[in-house]
Amino acid sequence: MADWIMWLIAAGVLVALELFSGTFYLLMIALGALAGALVAALRIDLPGQMLAAALVAVIATVLLRRRRRNQPAQVAASRNPDVNLDIGQPVQVPHWDGHTARVMYRGALWDVELAPGAPAAAGTYTIREVRGSTLIVGA
Repeated sequence: MADWIMWLIAAGVLVALELFSGTFYLLMIALGALAGALVAALRIDLPGQMLAAALVAVIATVLLRRRRRNQPAQVAASRNPDVNLDIGQPVQVPHWDGHTARVMYRGALWDVELAPGAPAAAGTYTIREVRGSTLIVGA
């Protein structure tokens, strides 16, 4: 069997394994295997194929890692308005019992806690976070 076919089979196996891991690192190594297949198709000997595969895999992995490092930190789902549409919505709090209250919101009773630094006075508050059935609100 030709060397380039072996490299393509290796790349296919790595892509299939990547489907189970979901990290993209095996995909970068599969790119290296594709580079090895390309070099093998150019009839370069096995050490050259392995060198090309290793270089492409290392460069692709470093670029992926650098890209992930430069991404902003992910916001927890309990605070992310893209995940929870209640965040940023107003809620009317008629009275506080310390730093907690019970309010009617969207047709149901919810526990409400006051966010640090917010004053405990009756009025309209903005939902900052949702923890289970508790709304964390702030001014």
